[in-house]
Amino acid sequence: MIKTETAYRRAKEKLKDHKAYIVNEKLRFQSMGLSKEQTSHAIQPLLAFKDELAEEIHNYEMIKQGTFFPVQNIMELGKNLIAHRIYLNLSQAELAKRLGVSEAQVSRDERNEYEGATTEKIQSVMNALGLKTTIHIEMAVG
Repeated sequence: MIKTETAYRRAKEKLKDHKAYIVNEKLRFQSMGLSKEQTSHAIQPLLAFKDELAEEIHNYEMIKQGTFFPVQNIMELGKNLIAHRIYLNLSQAELAKRLGVSEAQVSRDERNEYEGATTEKIQSVMNALGLKTTIHIEMAVG
């Protein structure tokens, strides 16, 4: 998950560079005499990486526009908090200031997507972001 504007810009540049690299690798494999099928097979991991990076960029752009994925599992709550911080155009440093903690602490928490965070910490982050939540718990089917 892309968590900062800097990481977003780096990801976009990396995607551009990676697309050029794929083109060059195709040409290199073809010049080695590999068939289209062999070349396609050889670049498959490169294409998978490109697609994954493009999806991360797309998700970040959707978050910036205010499109959030519903939390289906409590373990996804951290990603949702990060998404709201991004949408609010709030830097990790600004969130840290609101929380009264170091920027390094917020960075660590977000790197781990708030895994293992106490309910108090989650509530503090939600308060700092101006968020509220309603939890609906239901029986799992099956």
